[in-house]
Amino acid sequence: MAAAGLLPVVGLLLLVLPGALGKRSQVKTLTDSTWRDLLQGEWMIEFYAPWCPACQSLQPEWEKFAEWGEDLEVNIAKVDVTEEPGLSGRFIITALPTIYHCKDGEFRRYQGPRTKNDFINFISDKEWKSIEPVSSWFGPSSLMMSSMSALFQLSMWIRHCHSYITEDIGIPVWGSYAIFALATLFSGLVLGLIMVFLADCLCPSKRHRPQQYPYSKKLTSESSRFLKKLDEEQEADEEDLSDDEAENKELVDRDSSTNAVRQRPVNPAATTDKS
Repeated sequence: MAAAGLLPVVGLLLLVLPGALGKRSQVKTLTDSTWRDLLQGEWMIEFYAPWCPACQSLQPEWEKFAEWGEDLEVNIAKVDVTEEPGLSGRFIITALPTIYHCKDGEFRRYQGPRTKNDFINFISDKEWKSIEPVSSWFGPSSLMMSSMSALFQLSMWIRHCHSYITEDIGIPVWGSYAIFALATLFSGLVLGLIMVFLADCLCPSKRHRPQQYPYSKKLTSESSRFLKKLDEEQEADEEDLSDDEAENKELVDRDSSTNAVRQRPVNPAATTDKS
């Protein structure tokens, strides 16, 4: 009889528990590889951390709001900044929780009350139109924010390396800092050499002339003076020669005229007439 009385209770539990246990969250989880889905359609995204008390108190309201996502035609998503540091840098998350609204690639930061009804009114009444969108320079798909995301990922990788060195290997903390300092110096040296190499390839410098010492300058000036003096003497000699040639020419002309007078022939008929 007792077993027969338990059958309805067991049947009821079998009907209720699968629905309760099988109820899945309507909130989508975004990662660094799927964040570009935000660029299409309308989204509400929450950035949170599991250890954040404010984020923990927001989770029930966010889950209730996600149940209205299909009716409002909006996607509800969340990002764990402890697991996705790249997205934390890409969206410049400085406080938790942070909520963004995205519509066809335009991002706006939500700063209103954090209740289910307020979220619903924000979407249904299109209150997001009164908020100025984030500038394209600071948009998550811009080059600047992509670089910021890479820096955040690098910082998280360094943190993991530090934990591995100190906890797994057992090296003291100061030893880990020394390793990172040497690695920083080495990487800076390599980057500097690469930049110098690229600068020489793109903008080659002119070859410098050999350095001239003071005595060489003195010799150069004296030699120039000597050459100048030789040129002046040569010009003077040429002038003297030209004067001598002119005098000799005059003398030759005089002698030639005198000889011409002496050699003039006498007419015989003229002498006969005189006689």
